[in-house]
Amino acid sequence: MNDLQQLRFRDPARAEALGEAIHEVCSEIGRDPITLMHVCGSHEQAIARFGLRTGLPKNLDVIMGPGCPVCITDLPEVDEGVALALQGVKVCTYGDMLRVPGTSLSLNDAMARGGNVAVVYSPSQAIEIARKTEEQVVFFATGFETTAVTTAAALLAGDVPENFSILSAHKYIPPAMEIVATMPGSRIEGFLAAGHAAAITGSGLFEPLARKHRMPIVVAGFEPLDILAAVLELLVLVRDGRNEVANLYPRCVSAQGNLPAQKILWQVFELEQGWWRGIADIPDGNLRLRDTYAHLDARKRFDIDIKKLWSHAPHELAAQCVCGDIMAGKCQPTDCGLYGTKCTPDAPVGACMVSSEGACRIWQQYGGRPDLSEVG
Repeated sequence: MNDLQQLRFRDPARAEALGEAIHEVCSEIGRDPITLMHVCGSHEQAIARFGLRTGLPKNLDVIMGPGCPVCITDLPEVDEGVALALQGVKVCTYGDMLRVPGTSLSLNDAMARGGNVAVVYSPSQAIEIARKTEEQVVFFATGFETTAVTTAAALLAGDVPENFSILSAHKYIPPAMEIVATMPGSRIEGFLAAGHAAAITGSGLFEPLARKHRMPIVVAGFEPLDILAAVLELLVLVRDGRNEVANLYPRCVSAQGNLPAQKILWQVFELEQGWWRGIADIPDGNLRLRDTYAHLDARKRFDIDIKKLWSHAPHELAAQCVCGDIMAGKCQPTDCGLYGTKCTPDAPVGACMVSSEGACRIWQQYGGRPDLSEVG
């Protein structure tokens, strides 16, 4: 296989060419700043890890939106998991949820108080745990539509034990993009959409959003060249005033998406209004179990008393956390007075510093927008 046939994603020469084209288009647009938002923690990881911002023009801001599923899980949703664990129910969830703060306690805190919490890698593993015990097992299900499909598939696989139920905190991204785009003071001129979510929903899903808000959207993959190419395409659409959807991840994403996965998702879940932590109450932003699966809904099966948790004092620094504003694109991690001092990966105050997909955690690990002008 020669170089022309081989699919390469980390090519310095191509990256340099894309960077030069990005500078040229930004110069043609001529505004300062030009603000683009991506809505994916994996995009932020790639942008920071590979230092892509260091090569972007000074008048281009690529900011992170509500793309971290752990970060946007709302306080009362965490409280429900904590309350169930303290009530003696075995709560199974993904590892990055353990240190996410609720109103006053995290699941880690619940474990320290004798709560019953287990880390799993999939809903199927939680079901397997339930099969081997007589105690009640609840899967605290978090994540976007990509993860919700796996939850739905596990339930539809059948043979779900009677002692198993779901506490759904699954979220659906497109309505949140619409809310963030229309927030007062928003500077967003276009979105980079997450390629893995679009692999499920299809790029066509974004077309009504682009038309309604007169805002271009480009579906992007996760390699450095994927992101640079998507940024360039989005800038071209902004420059030309074309409020269109472009798919720059065609090796994984089609216009219609994964139809079998969509069928599974909507067979088990339906949309409802719900809060995203620190951002807003978002119409159709949450995924709840359909009534057909009410017997598996932990909120219907258990009396979850989260008010007991409210007698505990919240973290004294929590009121100073600006995670919500960071996820809404109103500010950057470095704008927070706690960032890197009183809020660190080892001692996080906000959810954005907990998750490996949170903007604050990523910037702590890789740096945010280093200024290399002084080193040439």
